[in-house]
Amino acid sequence: VSIDDMEGEEWNTAALGSAKLGLATELLHRLRDKFAPGGMLHFGQGKWYPGESLPRWAFSCYWRTDGAPLWHDPQWAADPLRSYGFGLAEARRFAEAIAQRFAIDPKFVITAYEDPMAYVLKKRQLPANVDPLDSKLENPEDRERLRRVFERGLGEPAGFVLPVQRAPGKSGPEWQTGLWTLRSRHLFLLPGDSPVGLRLPLQSLVWEPADQVRQVWSIDPMAPTEPLPVTVIQKRMQAPPSSPAPEFPPEGGLVRTALVVEPRDGRICVFLPPVTSAEDYCKLITAIEDTAEKLKMPVIVEGYTPPFDSRLREIKVTPDPGVIEVNVQPASSWRELHENTTTLYEQARLSRLGTEKFMIDGRHTGTGGGNHIVLGGAKPSDSPFLRRPDLLRSFVGYWLNNPALSYLFSGVFVGPTSQAPRVDETRADAVYELELAFSLVGKARSGPLPPWLVDRIFRNLLVDVTGNTHRSEFCIDKLYSPDSATGRLGLLEMRAFEMPPNVRMSLAQQLLVRALVARFWREPYEGKPIRWGTRLHDLFLLPYFMERNFAEVIAELNRAGYPFESEWFAPHREFRFPFYGRVCYEGMELELRQAIEPWYVLGEEPGAGGTARYVDSSVERLQVRVRGLVSERYAVTCNGRRLPLHPTGTHGDFVCGVRYRAWQPPRCLHPTIPVHAPLVFDVVDMAAGRSIGGCAYHVAHPGGLSPETFPVNSNEAESRRVARFFAFGHTPGPVVVPPAEVNPEFPVTLDLRRPSGLKA
Repeated sequence: VSIDDMEGEEWNTAALGSAKLGLATELLHRLRDKFAPGGMLHFGQGKWYPGESLPRWAFSCYWRTDGAPLWHDPQWAADPLRSYGFGLAEARRFAEAIAQRFAIDPKFVITAYEDPMAYVLKKRQLPANVDPLDSKLENPEDRERLRRVFERGLGEPAGFVLPVQRAPGKSGPEWQTGLWTLRSRHLFLLPGDSPVGLRLPLQSLVWEPADQVRQVWSIDPMAPTEPLPVTVIQKRMQAPPSSPAPEFPPEGGLVRTALVVEPRDGRICVFLPPVTSAEDYCKLITAIEDTAEKLKMPVIVEGYTPPFDSRLREIKVTPDPGVIEVNVQPASSWRELHENTTTLYEQARLSRLGTEKFMIDGRHTGTGGGNHIVLGGAKPSDSPFLRRPDLLRSFVGYWLNNPALSYLFSGVFVGPTSQAPRVDETRADAVYELELAFSLVGKARSGPLPPWLVDRIFRNLLVDVTGNTHRSEFCIDKLYSPDSATGRLGLLEMRAFEMPPNVRMSLAQQLLVRALVARFWREPYEGKPIRWGTRLHDLFLLPYFMERNFAEVIAELNRAGYPFESEWFAPHREFRFPFYGRVCYEGMELELRQAIEPWYVLGEEPGAGGTARYVDSSVERLQVRVRGLVSERYAVTCNGRRLPLHPTGTHGDFVCGVRYRAWQPPRCLHPTIPVHAPLVFDVVDMAAGRSIGGCAYHVAHPGGLSPETFPVNSNEAESRRVARFFAFGHTPGPVVVPPAEVNPEFPVTLDLRRPSGLKA
């Protein structure tokens, strides 16, 4: 996220924004220079989510693993934010030159126009006193689209289209073309904002039977590969062919893919067609750079990305609501992983991007984006999860039995409706069904397990409450799905990790996962799944129980021969469970810390462009820990209600949680329950019937000073947190200690929303 604009919508809720576009471009160039000096930059379109008017952009850098350059000279890769003054004449010249580079007659280049009928109709619908060049349409995107089209003129070309496809020829594979016969005399584009290559009227091409239509099939990722051919930049442009361009024979089908050259904002943009293999893609990229060098025209490469191939590496920079998301290349060693992570953090800092956020009340959080860890092999066939399916079983079973691994490294949004719910947070019988799945991949099975069967066994269990296979703590979308080539990459995505603010915290997380891979590879985890039930949230959302469980994980690693230390993860614990305050009376110490509270997604409501679902973040939880308590004489209360203190095993040491409504949003669960803040804690002498001292915790500033901006750094954030804790404020006068409240479902947590007299 931007470290200079904490308030901007694009750094809090919106996916797109002008500043985000510029910073992402700078970061991509920096990462290219560090990781892939011979890499090719690709500026394409990304995902299009419901409710968003336009698709998101997606920037990528591709390079070859063999060290050969994919793009030889960076000066011919244009800056997407700079105008070079190129127009239609330069675009036409480039399209004809690239045709010659493919040994295709330039006469096969088709001029594309905007559809005049669509825009004339739009013009007729404008008010009589509105100029199309300066329209006052309410939607800024419609306004900009009309201005751009009418300013250029409906009779002017929008781009130049070259039908082209790699196919077998008389002397081997070659670039082939064909005539596009259209009912209208010209090629008119579909109306829209996307590049010309995405608005071609392919449905208007000559009809062919379905079995004769040429398809672009992706090569199976599991297929064996050979080294990529080395491509070189030609020194002299080929002469135009003397014979007609090679076309598909009639029985071969019509060429339905095309390369498009489009002038846009003073830049030349080249839209790439889909191809079958990485070899064809490399040849295509070399031809484009060759042409750009000959014509001295830097170009923007957009369109289709290369098909998945283990011989290519990729870094992708994309927008997400409130953040810039970066997917880095895989690493095959700890040294490489360390370099990738530290370089990313450093280059982000130099681009004025940070990895932390602060809430208005001073809470220090992650950016909200993921720090997901993806595990696999150099090739899909090398994936350890396909070679040893019991490794996947070990991870799922170990995380199930050690909830600290699910909650220590996650973001603030946890629970059954979060982005990475645990298996036992989805459905009541999930653990029972998971045990059956474990039995199918355990020692009892005879013979090897086919890769596709691993997907079928776990696919319907590693899901969220709606059945979404992507929103899961362990996502196997790309492990080995028989449904598509991109789903057979042998990858396991661990989604319960959030971006930590410090690079060493990120490295510690990755080191832990690497150690567990090594341990489970050597000795599979066969522990019986624990049915936590309501104890899962009652206990492990409190820092004490989470720390105790994580200490067991560290101890087990040490017994297995991996010398980890709990102190390596002290920053994670402090970051996840910040300290609020501490008081001491009569040798008894009372400490407050933040705990985790699940945020639940509410029911659907009508919203702009469709339906919306709100998240209830109005309930919070904190941990109360009391040391040196003489429980026979003293009790601790919160807002007059006795705390269900749970002994830790150390004499006089007790802990519990308190759930409370922190604020009153217009939409929330149980909207009639009022706010419980401030929380007043008392240490009550039951014999004397009075409070000997206490403290108070305020959700907002107790003086009513509501800051209008986010904290600019961790120091200011901490000062806001400290200002909400008062080391005094106990209840004066006689105090009657209420009886202990018993909640069988959540015995360690006092829920202030629940009436004190309500029985289970």
